[in-house]
Amino acid sequence: MSENPDPESADRDEEIEREIRRNRKFSMNDAIGQLAGGDFMKGGTPVSVTQQAKLEIEEYLFRHLVDSPGVLRIVLRRRLGESLLNGNCDQPLGALAEYVTRLLASERLLEEFIREADAEWGRMYDERPFFQVPGRSPEPDDPYTIDSVRLALIQLLERLASGET
Repeated sequence: MSENPDPESADRDEEIEREIRRNRKFSMNDAIGQLAGGDFMKGGTPVSVTQQAKLEIEEYLFRHLVDSPGVLRIVLRRRLGESLLNGNCDQPLGALAEYVTRLLASERLLEEFIREADAEWGRMYDERPFFQVPGRSPEPDDPYTIDSVRLALIQLLERLASGET
């Protein structure tokens, strides 16, 4: 191709475009297309950075968090969603590791997290939730005991630290 386009060819193209536009109605889709046109979306994605981070975390938790009822994933995503909105989207798995580390470092935070998981489990399965009282033995049917959740979070943190994908 030559570097200098043929001026007559460009004029012909413009004339054809004008002719086409004269014979059709202008729609909202046309307006949006013209605004976005050209290279606007080239190489981009319509999914926001925050949403991409949430999806990456969701996928990671699905593959690496031992949680057959699935409630820990829900509660972790919900709590992490708040921190991701505060600008921690560029390293979503780093944000996950940081949050899990904070949970494991604070008995109070861990107990609040488990209490939220128990309540969510009760809502999901339409059952009375089991709320383990610290220092007491858990109910035999309790899916989220302090020890079981701590173990699941430690294993998740180990997988994150090892770079497992």
